[in-house]
Amino acid sequence: MTELVNPFSHEYFMKQALIEAENAYKQGEIPVGAIVVSNNRIISRSHNLTEHLTDVTAHAEIMSISSAANYLNGKYLKDCTIYVTMEPCVMCAGALAWSQISKIVIGCRDEKRGFSKFSPSILHPKTEIVWDIMENECSSIVKDFFKQKR
Repeated sequence: MTELVNPFSHEYFMKQALIEAENAYKQGEIPVGAIVVSNNRIISRSHNLTEHLTDVTAHAEIMSISSAANYLNGKYLKDCTIYVTMEPCVMCAGALAWSQISKIVIGCRDEKRGFSKFSPSILHPKTEIVWDIMENECSSIVKDFFKQKR
């Protein structure tokens, strides 16, 4: 009997988050994308919208958390995973903690503003973190964006 291989790897879902980051880039937003997955199904997707909405809280993670909670008809994201192309800031990490999300998969680190620099223990104690999935691709899009801005 042949064992079934799960096609839904971290790389598969991070590629979906990168599509969102590319959408942000095209709109002049800092290119960060996020998706929330439940039972190998994408239940929300977003990218930074701070410029478009003139709202400093409209980060990809916040938008995805709200959308996923709406989809699930509840405020907690237990048994869900968020894939985010860049390490969340403290605000987003706090929101992820309050959502009680089970897992956070991060593309690249944010050495300047990432939560791990300022408040590494902010997340819910049961939240699992997976670092550096498709790190080169996730960091390249941000570096390219800021090169173009200069």
